[in-house]
Amino acid sequence: MTRHRLALAAGLVLVITASFAAPGLAQKSDLSAQSARINALRTAGKYSEALPLAQAMVASLEKTSNSRDLAAALNNLAQIHADQGRDDQAEPLYTRAIALMERGTGQGSVEIAPLLNNLAALYQRQSRFTEAEPLFKRALAVREQALSREHPDVGQSLNNLATYYVKQQRHAEAEPLFRRALSIYQKAAGPEHPAVATVLNNIGQVDRDLNRDAEAEAPIKRSLAIREKVLGPEHPDVARSLNNLAGLYQHQQRHAEAEPLYRRALSIRERAFGPDHPDAATSTSNLADFLQATGWTADALPLAQKTLAANRAQLRVVLPILFAARQQSLLASDKALDDALAAIQRGTQSSAASAVNKLAVRLAAGSDRLAELVRRDQDLAAEAEALDKAIVSAVSKPPAQRDAAAEQRNRARIAAIATERTGLQKTLAIEFPDYSSLSNPLPLTVKDIQPLLSADEAMVIYSVVDKQSYVVAITREGVDWREIPFGADALTQKVAAFRKGLDVGKAHDASGKAGLFDLGLAHELYVALLGPVEAMTKDKRNLLVVPSAALTALPFHLLVTEKPQAAIPDRLEGYREAAWLLKRQAVSVLPSVISLKSLRAFARRDQTVKPMTGFGDPVFNPAAEGPADRRAASGKVAARSIAAIAYADFWRGAGVDRARLAQALPQLPDTADELTAVARDVGAAAADIHLGRDASETTLKRAALAQYGIIYFATHGLVAGDVKGLGEPSLALSIPDRPSELDDGLLTASEVAQLKLNADWVVLSACNTIAGDKPGAEALSGLARSFFYAGARALLVSHWAVDSEAATRLTTSTFELLKNEPKLGRAEALRRAMLTYLDDASSSRNAYPAMWGPFALIGEGEVR
Repeated sequence: MTRHRLALAAGLVLVITASFAAPGLAQKSDLSAQSARINALRTAGKYSEALPLAQAMVASLEKTSNSRDLAAALNNLAQIHADQGRDDQAEPLYTRAIALMERGTGQGSVEIAPLLNNLAALYQRQSRFTEAEPLFKRALAVREQALSREHPDVGQSLNNLATYYVKQQRHAEAEPLFRRALSIYQKAAGPEHPAVATVLNNIGQVDRDLNRDAEAEAPIKRSLAIREKVLGPEHPDVARSLNNLAGLYQHQQRHAEAEPLYRRALSIRERAFGPDHPDAATSTSNLADFLQATGWTADALPLAQKTLAANRAQLRVVLPILFAARQQSLLASDKALDDALAAIQRGTQSSAASAVNKLAVRLAAGSDRLAELVRRDQDLAAEAEALDKAIVSAVSKPPAQRDAAAEQRNRARIAAIATERTGLQKTLAIEFPDYSSLSNPLPLTVKDIQPLLSADEAMVIYSVVDKQSYVVAITREGVDWREIPFGADALTQKVAAFRKGLDVGKAHDASGKAGLFDLGLAHELYVALLGPVEAMTKDKRNLLVVPSAALTALPFHLLVTEKPQAAIPDRLEGYREAAWLLKRQAVSVLPSVISLKSLRAFARRDQTVKPMTGFGDPVFNPAAEGPADRRAASGKVAARSIAAIAYADFWRGAGVDRARLAQALPQLPDTADELTAVARDVGAAAADIHLGRDASETTLKRAALAQYGIIYFATHGLVAGDVKGLGEPSLALSIPDRPSELDDGLLTASEVAQLKLNADWVVLSACNTIAGDKPGAEALSGLARSFFYAGARALLVSHWAVDSEAATRLTTSTFELLKNEPKLGRAEALRRAMLTYLDDASSSRNAYPAMWGPFALIGEGEVR
């Protein structure tokens, strides 16, 4: 379903990013001309020219008392940042512009609607849906009240809100809004206006989503006819309509009609943008997917290989093609597998892109050789993006207005930039291999991976796509690649159901079986995920898992290898007898395939001087001064919990909403006891344990962290959902009275990567650190990579809200085992610590997996 929704997103962009100039600006010809020039440059993708003009305009208007003009200028500046993916800079500008416009014109002024739409669109891009919806609704209400109900601006707001509903899968609510918008546009602009074509396309997609294929065809065909007539048969928007109609025909099994439409769409985009453009790659993938679905793997394969060569492959398309090509001997087995592994690794890279990009920005601010190279790469990337937007803008114009020579110059420059950036990446790989392995790692082949594995290790790599998933198992001796019958939605549901029983409160629950951990489901997932490669992996002592999507939230060590006598035992002690995977193998998790090489090739080996430093019981609400106050405020000491609030909700503008954090984050007074107990066991000095206000970013960043073997964080981990351009996975430390660049209370992934560590362990004994607010948030990979880059060799991370007494016992036992038997390996030490807890019959609670199994080892599990 992904493909046919592209037009919905495009429709939204079309109506929202129209430039906005308030009447206040229009009344002054010089300001109006400036505003028009800024927006023309932005629309053409000339951001380096538009940005200083917009900044100067804002600076000039700051000196006046005209809030309306200043609001419009701030909006223009925000749009420039937003277009370049810098939402963290755009959001506070939009927010301030709205406040100024409200002050200058009143809350019900129609002039505020475009600003509301722009901020709502930003929130929607970041999946901050609860914040986007009221803004879209308010923009519609303001326009309906101030304008005629048939005004085109009302139609624009209806289309925006309807598109938002579609993204929320609320198709029945979207349909009447789209139909009303269509009626308005037809009356205002005539039946053949491009805006009419956009809304018709949206209506056709909603019909498809509501399983009304027969009704969907007419509006999509009419949308195509309008675009062909008004824009010309070679316009890129025509390709979009062709693609949507082809998708409908494919769904209806009308393959003979679908194929020529896919091919024509591809041809239009290649002529308009060039064969290497992302839109051309999308059409190439669509055609390849169609050919594979209709049984023509041999024809689909070269198209898939084309997207692989350009690093624009879609996993949902290329993996089934490569898998089938291998089975049909259309491609050598090792070549097919290495191509698939490369695509999977490229896909994993994107999930940690937010933290890597933030780190690059921080490094670029420096003055050394690395900063110089990073800055040059950023400048080239920005130039290429601007040129690409200029090409898109140019090819959308009527033929008489196009400048073929200028378009060709832009294409040639983009090709030259690509060559220069490839050279830069090679330079970075030679001169700064640590940074290169984090920011742009070259994919590893099977032959690269096998020598990195010990004789007693098996690595399993997962890729979760739409309708099915895949597992690749690699040992020193061999490799296997198998299909898994569950796609993304099914695995998300199963992992969520699996985790429902992992609540420490259930270990105290005497109310019967309701909600207890389901051993039957744990076995079902074992059969699905490890069963296909069991013969290759089961006899290896150590299992290295590279998960993706929902599987990042699955504690693999709690899978059950044999069918249980009962899905839910009659008594808690019954869980002790289950055939846990942990009983057979030590399990460690890697955030990516390349991290295996990074950890084993680049990890520091200097001896540390001090055993441990720790940070816990941070002060989220400065009003709660002492530990006693925080205990009272917490109300619950032993088990941690956090309100189910999206990570993004804690942000306002470029900083943290400290009042909201203080309100939402429960104090963690029990973590002081946990840290003190662990410190005592490992022989850490009291001065190295930082509690309360001292558990701050300032303390952390000023500490000589490289001298500690263990760095222990006992606090909340905010890792729900890598918000585009804004949020990074973070650890919550004490919120300062006055936030600064050094210390705003959240230690982000990019800040972690700038630390200098030499730690055998980083412990994140936090709340729900892995899962975030939904299975598959994947933000942990960004946090883990950053700790590895900083010099950590392994992370010990909690999978759910931890019982502090259990956390203390598990961590100290793990460290003690490793201290007494240094060659044991981290993963095996953790395994034995968990099994000792499980086997402790002094309490029935000890057998329950939520108590003994909360920690996962991320990173290097062996001794090197």
